[in-house]
Amino acid sequence: MRKNVQKNGTAVFQKCAGREETEQKKRWKLPKSSRYLLGVFLVAGLAAGLFFLGRKSNSEEGQNRKFEKFTERVFCEELESNTVSLHYTLREPEAYGIEHSTVTFGNFTVDGKETQASVENLQEMLKTFLYEKLDVQNRLTYDILEYYLELMADDAEYILYDEPLGLVSGVQTQLPVLLSEYPLTCREDVEIYLELMRTTPEYFESLIDFEKEKSKAGLFMSDAAADQVMEQCTAFMEMGENNYLISTFVERIKQVKELNESEKSEYIQENALALNSYVLPAYGKLKAEVQELKGTGKNEQGLCYIPNGTAYYEQIVREETGSERTVEEMEDLTRRQIVADLEAMEEVLGIGQNTQPKRNADESAGQGNAEQGDAEQGDAEQENAGQGDAGTDAERGNTIKRNAVVEQAQETASAQVEAVTAPNPVSILKQLEEGIKKCFPEPPKTNVDVKYVPKAMEAHLSPAFYMIPAIDDYQDNVIYVNQAHMGNTLTLYTTLAHEGYPGHLYQTVYYAGTNPAPIRNILNFGGYVEGWATYAEMCSYSLAPFPKAQAVLLQKNSSILLGIYTLADIGIHYHGWSRADLAAFFSNYGIKDTAVTDRIYDLILGAPGNYLKYYIGYVEFLELKKIWIKEMGADSPQKAFHEAVLKVGPAPFELVEKYMWEMGEETS
Repeated sequence: MRKNVQKNGTAVFQKCAGREETEQKKRWKLPKSSRYLLGVFLVAGLAAGLFFLGRKSNSEEGQNRKFEKFTERVFCEELESNTVSLHYTLREPEAYGIEHSTVTFGNFTVDGKETQASVENLQEMLKTFLYEKLDVQNRLTYDILEYYLELMADDAEYILYDEPLGLVSGVQTQLPVLLSEYPLTCREDVEIYLELMRTTPEYFESLIDFEKEKSKAGLFMSDAAADQVMEQCTAFMEMGENNYLISTFVERIKQVKELNESEKSEYIQENALALNSYVLPAYGKLKAEVQELKGTGKNEQGLCYIPNGTAYYEQIVREETGSERTVEEMEDLTRRQIVADLEAMEEVLGIGQNTQPKRNADESAGQGNAEQGDAEQGDAEQENAGQGDAGTDAERGNTIKRNAVVEQAQETASAQVEAVTAPNPVSILKQLEEGIKKCFPEPPKTNVDVKYVPKAMEAHLSPAFYMIPAIDDYQDNVIYVNQAHMGNTLTLYTTLAHEGYPGHLYQTVYYAGTNPAPIRNILNFGGYVEGWATYAEMCSYSLAPFPKAQAVLLQKNSSILLGIYTLADIGIHYHGWSRADLAAFFSNYGIKDTAVTDRIYDLILGAPGNYLKYYIGYVEFLELKKIWIKEMGADSPQKAFHEAVLKVGPAPFELVEKYMWEMGEETS
């Protein structure tokens, strides 16, 4: 996902890499502080149920059957605890023995001990299975569940550090979109939907109480973040009669065949009443409470400035990326990839052979020490600012030439894409779907509906996002495009590659076609998912209708941008960069407008680790590909590698590497 940012600098930043996370492309994902986890009572129930599977349960067949029953029970209990999760994940919950219970969004908790106890109980249950007797798919699920539970146990320590009002994936922006796409197929769906609308005040009260606890602990958001949250609430409340929760409801209820026209009309009125009587007042109350709490936050900088903030950032990074590398190792990996990409660009341009560019200029940039205070940061700012002038005349000349060529290449590329495909999302998706057949395995047949973000919310939602379908009905898919951020046809093309083919949509439907264990669908591994989509986006440059040299320039430029933002994320939250540090860092790359760098600072401040999810995930796939080629040989087709990692599915990268060989053998 991108946002175009106005800049005063080089053309290489024509498309500022605004990789704002949007959880909208996932199923409803509660903030950590809001997630239900199975309690002690359930584990006891599971144990009893598994005991009665019979005395032969220690055989391979028995162990596999017992393990599958266990994971299915966990899956069902998790979905039963949240109405939106249930409805988005399953079209026919009855097929899994799930009956509709209390209608709820869930609630927020500050009790980490309860979460810890639940996790420990599940971990003990997991240990009862004979791992060596499980088949390959169940061993993979076991390993993933074991890893996920370890993450949740560590998360429990940081419950109040979680921010459900995140600037790019917060409840305040996520909830309306999820409600607007809530599937209505029968009368019961409509009734549940309306009841959800009516429970919004209760859910927001729970959210407000959580934010008050954050405030008491000195962990409330910065003033700038509070202002943006209030702006987002205001934008939604001021939509009036054009509110998309009205128009989308009208569209969806038309498809409910069991309702007559009179009933549909009555429900349409009930929806409008629920919006005005429950949802909008809840947003008003939330805005007022955020205003009241504004100013109680004690930190306007990165996470490393709050107690245990560095350790928390390390936890976030591990969870977001799915990589076992340390933050320092990720930083080094990022720098090395940026150098490789720069050298590839210079090779295409025929520059740099007789010069020695200062590749490590950013290595000490902005390394302000959070523990040592502002005096040392001032020194870091001066050192970093000085690096903006570092390098030889030849190097500066190469940078100017490279940026000028990239700018021209971007303009030409948009025209070339338009020349072979109509500049609209549907035609571009069809061209991409056809283009990937040589290097990617065939996905199941599917339909895709392209929708546009409502104009009133364009400034507050991501450039594009993919709505993941129900696991028992993955043939129908939806991609939202934010027209305000589609600066040109090339941007639209690569964005649709990220969201559609061979990105999120393709990965989702391909994996669904392998019939994975249901529980795999509710475990979130953003590094794999966003890393794959970014990898897919980078691949799309070679599918586009322009020369190889031009494709290399544009792809490497895009990769460098994301790498730079990743270094900035680490710099702010791990090394303690100030706004001046960030401005000096970006000045090395031609971004000299402090209004732009301040906006970037606020964006990264509100979504720690987000850029690493995309970039480190992407580079981990590149590293896996190198390992694959080394083992299988340079002649091994890309399709075989892609098929192997796609069959493993979302997982931490150490497990993707462990199991891709077995998936590759299955393919062979």
